[in-house]
Amino acid sequence: MSVYQQMLEIKAAKGAGYLVLVDPDRWELDQVESFIEQINISGADGIMVGSSLILGEGAQQKMKHIQSTSKLPVILFPGNVNQLTPHVDAVFFLSVISGRNPQFLIGDQVQAAPIVRELGIEPIATAYMLIESGRVTTAEFVSGSKPIPRDKAEIAVAHALAAEYLGFKFIYLEAGSGAQYSVPTKMVKAVTSYTNVPVIVGGGIYSPDEAAALAAAGASFVVTGNVLEDESNSHLMAQFAKAIHGD
Repeated sequence: MSVYQQMLEIKAAKGAGYLVLVDPDRWELDQVESFIEQINISGADGIMVGSSLILGEGAQQKMKHIQSTSKLPVILFPGNVNQLTPHVDAVFFLSVISGRNPQFLIGDQVQAAPIVRELGIEPIATAYMLIESGRVTTAEFVSGSKPIPRDKAEIAVAHALAAEYLGFKFIYLEAGSGAQYSVPTKMVKAVTSYTNVPVIVGGGIYSPDEAAALAAAGASFVVTGNVLEDESNSHLMAQFAKAIHGD
């Protein structure tokens, strides 16, 4: 079964799924396996791996360890073409539709497509929309994309409808790594009310209650990342899973 189909089944069975984002730059090699083992038993539904920038040494080796340790689907969340790796089960094949930078709309995708085919990893066409988050995030700076204003839900809806009509399989509303504010629930509700494409929401989500509110607003998947990089917050994983699943 494809990862995409697994995700649709998770959404159908649980209402909303929980994905944990692992940034290889944030973890030493000897920490990776223990962190993935915690994710395995947390109730999470999948692991995303990637970063706007991967600067540390041994990233490929870390990704290999993540895939071999994980009991969940591992999905690459690439910041650029150079991050493509065979050590994942699928890749969110992203197009930054909220911006107008042609490199991130189609340029990188043309370069990446033959590599994805050669590596034999499953591509999942994903429309990526950067949402204003209270501060300039790495994703905004690197992509050269102006985010959608957080109080302009109608702009997000128009972009989401375009994504649906263009045939994307997921819409990803992203506040960005280390965002001050997460995507507003009002915007999530508006987008999910107007489109039939499953919506993933990530960035700036620091509490289970906040994650639960996003799921209640219609998010099909909720992603957490930075909040779990503090080892004292590792217990939150199970709480996030329960909150998102409505347990």
